[in-house]
Amino acid sequence: MGIVKTSPWRLDVLVLVASVLALSSKKGDSQPLVPAMFIFGDSVVDVGNNNNLETLVKSNFPPYGRDFIHNQSTGRFCNGKLASDFTGENLGFTTYPPPILSKEANGKNLLLGANFASGGSGYYETTAEIYGTISLSKQLEYYKEYQKKLVGIAGKFNATSIITGSVYLLSSGSSDFVQNYYVNPLLYEEYTPYQFSDILIQAYSHFIQMNKVAEYFNKKLNATSLALKSKLSGVNIVVLDIYKPLYDLVQKPTDYGFFEARKACCGTGLVETSYLCNKESPGTCKNASEYVFWDGFHPSEAANKLISDDLLVDGIALVS
Repeated sequence: MGIVKTSPWRLDVLVLVASVLALSSKKGDSQPLVPAMFIFGDSVVDVGNNNNLETLVKSNFPPYGRDFIHNQSTGRFCNGKLASDFTGENLGFTTYPPPILSKEANGKNLLLGANFASGGSGYYETTAEIYGTISLSKQLEYYKEYQKKLVGIAGKFNATSIITGSVYLLSSGSSDFVQNYYVNPLLYEEYTPYQFSDILIQAYSHFIQMNKVAEYFNKKLNATSLALKSKLSGVNIVVLDIYKPLYDLVQKPTDYGFFEARKACCGTGLVETSYLCNKESPGTCKNASEYVFWDGFHPSEAANKLISDDLLVDGIALVS
């Protein structure tokens, strides 16, 4: 019996896109469909905020970013672009919202929005505390500070137009389970050790259990978003499910042009992520586009492109 490797750990993620008030669609002349993008969440959408933190959850070194623009390791947990990068391109943006803790997050760069995401964070406050990353509540504090800066840059009227007419993207949840609930004895009662063969069986069951929990969590998140939508007048909320498209890629990779979905490209493809995925990691694949996963937790650029395109149909309701 083979273990369903993959980092099915990433399958518990949903992307929530919220458009505040009415979206102004700027069609034609290569203008973005919305004024700006604001991104919150974890490593699925972190583009470099963790570079500026004292944390082990980092990716600003090779081979991360080897297929990105200028082969640059920006702090994205991927070999190239994230799904949120492709989403921005689909909306007509030619540059990406800067990480809020970076030097680039100033002046006119802020007119296109900002990225507040931090790898290792989650909905649960202590998830970020464990790894020294930015919790969602802290991300919101940074967002409030951003609003004040924006008024100073664009003026109150224009700042209000940007804030109320933009897309807000939130991707979170995985770290709460994988890096907190299932490893924190205060939150989850660990099983006593088994013989090796039993450990393999338990690991397989563990993956199944985690996927079931992910499905249940996603249903609850969907219900919560619907409740919020009914209460918050003028807010358009769409839950974009990346669980199913990613799960389909894992189950039938060759149908989508992939060669490998049971292990990742970096290193052995089993556990390497962050500092464990480095330029000295033995066995790293040469062509990441053949792999669904780049490292032990995160999709490859090729998978992110398919996921983003799959979400486009649902997300277009926000800007139409």
